[in-house]
Amino acid sequence: MLQENPALLYLLYSALLYWAMLLFASLAHARGWTLPGMKIAMGNRDNLPPEPLWVGRAHRAARNMGENLLIFTVVVVVAVLAKAPRDSVTTGAQVFFFARLFYFAVYIAGIPYLRTVVWAVALGGIGIIAGAVLSVS
Repeated sequence: MLQENPALLYLLYSALLYWAMLLFASLAHARGWTLPGMKIAMGNRDNLPPEPLWVGRAHRAARNMGENLLIFTVVVVVAVLAKAPRDSVTTGAQVFFFARLFYFAVYIAGIPYLRTVVWAVALGGIGIIAGAVLSVS
């Protein structure tokens, strides 16, 4: 199934990326890689220490990924069901995934204008897939 529809593999990769982003942001906030941090991470998180700016950016990047992943998922599933041109759908999925991976690094680094450009590239990936679907109908 994944060989027939490589976009589904990129959908899986994107979901795993989202999960990794959430985990990274959560552990970074609780400083979960230390023993005191693990106690905070495994607790109710009522008294979290103040977060550095980059941790807030990691949280916002993860939240943005979740918002975009919903759209990406719907478009990929519709493309697969509609039997849209495989090459176009795969290209769009690759563009989305790699742009989102780069977006996370750029956002954490705090590079504002590049972050927006990379976000737009990821949306372009979704647009490529949507265009492939519309070419079938």
